[in-house]
Amino acid sequence: MARAKNLVIVESPAKAKTIEKYLGGDYKVTASMGHLRDLPKSQMGVDIENGFEPKYIPVRDKKELIDQLKKEAKSAKVVYLATDPDREGEAISWHLKELLELPEDKAKRVTFNEITKKVVTESIQHPREIDQDLVDAQQARRILDRIVGYKLSPLLWRKVKTGLSAGRVQSVATRMVVDREEEIKAFKSEEFWHLDACLTREREDGGFTARFYGAGEKKQELHTRQEVDRVIAAVQDAPFTVASVKRGEKQRTPAPPFITSTLQQEASRRLSMTPRRTMSIAQQLYEGVEISGRGSVGLISYMRTDSLRLSEEALSAARAFITERYGPAYCPAQPRRFKTKAGAQDAHEAIRPTDVNLTPELVRKDLTQEQYRLYRLIWGRFTACQMANAVYDNVSVDVESADYTFRANYSELKFPGYTAVYEEARDEESDELKNPLPSLSQGERLLLEKLIPDQQFTQPPARYTEATLIRAMEEKGIGRPSTYAPTISTITSHDYVIKEGKYLRPTPLGEVVTGMMKEHFADIVDLKFTNHMEAELDEIESGKAQWRDVLGEFYGEFDKEFQDAETALDGVRLKVPDVLSDEYCEVCGRRMVVKKGKFGHFLACPGFPECTFTKPIVVEMPGKCPKCGGRILKRTSKKGYVFYACERSQDCGFMTWDVPTKDYCPACGKTMFKRSGRGPLKSFCINEACPNFVPEEKRVYPKKSGSAAAKKAPAKKSAARKPASKSAGAKG
Repeated sequence: MARAKNLVIVESPAKAKTIEKYLGGDYKVTASMGHLRDLPKSQMGVDIENGFEPKYIPVRDKKELIDQLKKEAKSAKVVYLATDPDREGEAISWHLKELLELPEDKAKRVTFNEITKKVVTESIQHPREIDQDLVDAQQARRILDRIVGYKLSPLLWRKVKTGLSAGRVQSVATRMVVDREEEIKAFKSEEFWHLDACLTREREDGGFTARFYGAGEKKQELHTRQEVDRVIAAVQDAPFTVASVKRGEKQRTPAPPFITSTLQQEASRRLSMTPRRTMSIAQQLYEGVEISGRGSVGLISYMRTDSLRLSEEALSAARAFITERYGPAYCPAQPRRFKTKAGAQDAHEAIRPTDVNLTPELVRKDLTQEQYRLYRLIWGRFTACQMANAVYDNVSVDVESADYTFRANYSELKFPGYTAVYEEARDEESDELKNPLPSLSQGERLLLEKLIPDQQFTQPPARYTEATLIRAMEEKGIGRPSTYAPTISTITSHDYVIKEGKYLRPTPLGEVVTGMMKEHFADIVDLKFTNHMEAELDEIESGKAQWRDVLGEFYGEFDKEFQDAETALDGVRLKVPDVLSDEYCEVCGRRMVVKKGKFGHFLACPGFPECTFTKPIVVEMPGKCPKCGGRILKRTSKKGYVFYACERSQDCGFMTWDVPTKDYCPACGKTMFKRSGRGPLKSFCINEACPNFVPEEKRVYPKKSGSAAAKKAPAKKSAARKPASKSAGAKG
């Protein structure tokens, strides 16, 4: 009879494959595919009157997987619950233990901060019990969010619009975007002026520009043209003299390693990745990627963390690598240790490469473009954080004329230090000169070439980007590392907030809902209250508070607010203003409004039901129609499929499922296309008369065998992916 194996349950199949290879034949590793037990979707699922007792049920559609896991767990020697190392993962392990009816002596909890052979094999030798405090913190969050969502969402359906949702974190994030928009609308711009003096030396070349600083050593702002003219009149014919030349060294220290929020911010700024996409790619790097000669390797440590802590082993490896690759001068005398901010959970290390010697260039051929770019960012930030400071030669020159001071600053890199590897992206530009200053001496006379007045106006605060909203949420204690990306996805998918370019703007719907929440549920959308609730959840995690007590304290006030809101809004229906477009109805001439239907946004006549005219929102794509040279527009079919067609519709007849690019074929000059989908996809020419023409079968479409395709895709749906070379007058 075969000896019973140990069963290891992780969350994802990719991770299971890697871990099974590390553990060997005595272990079978399988995946739970996330949660297998949760609150029911069709009802509240929480008995509020009975101490907030949750009603957990098996997740629908996972019965077969649950039965298989029960069978494997029954025959296993020991069951290791190895879900992700955070609150959510702890809760999943607890649900698995309950669902599989595992006795205490058979269920063991293990966590892997990184998926490497050393960490996996060491962790499996040191299992622990399930941390009930972590589970209770997650239960409290889940129940808290369920109560808020399942109480407030139906109220929004009745008073505003069906299909809306409210949430403890998402409503606060929406409010932050709405409040910023109100700041922008209320902002009153003020005039101010810069005054630059273009100066040269008397005896030799060496021109430079100095900016007006103030009267003597006192800084002075110029607010009007009259103030500028007074300065110009005073210095126009007066001598300019170098009052002081200050030289010195300026050092810049590297940024700390990434935590979840800073990784999402930097990936947004530098890679234009959404927070959700960033976390998806990071998950792949954490779970394991096939590396030539090494098999599947987890390239980074766990990516949901708010800690700046780094292991001594990682620090030693980084210092050895830096010394060997860049030289001893680039390695500081002591390793850098960064202080984690107060209130952080500090459960895991900062995000770092599992092996600093696996440089981005070494693994590039084994990674997708997105994986490579994100890994390069993480590797660079970690390596740089353990390198020497960058050193700059700094020169500051003050020039005097008629008791006024003009100032010029210039910095030049003397020693690159950490900037040899990585330099943090900056949101603001420096006022320092781009060109070096001449070698000036105190008391030297200068010649004035010209004065350049420049009128400026103060600008309103910028709208949030995804990166700056995450930074603001982190600073204000709204949410936790695992919630930033889902929160932004939620408020955009519900049309409370839309993206215009890289900026987030509230919709009229978001403003109406936020206004209602601020009036009737001030606590829920209060930033300090939400921060307080996060701190309460942390108290539960640390064992300092009981989860039922925390929920009871919250619910008493919330239920009173809810009852008061029901009374105040009795018989009220809040109207959401229409978003006006620049298009006019072709039937009645009214200005059309933006509506949202099953397949996205479209334009509709506001005269409905008298006038039922609608039209799609025109999204112009790059390139030109290869048949007639007209514009190519993005369209959506009645079945929800995106296609691309000539603006002349049936008069031209061109349509394609492939995506137009901004590139033109070097042989025929016509627009090139690429297949739809994520990632770096090679563009191709679809002009059959061109020598560069790429036939359909070579356009990198994934091909399935006839039997597999027949099983997975009905004929009706497979017909939707028509060959790109065929043209038709597409409708819809």
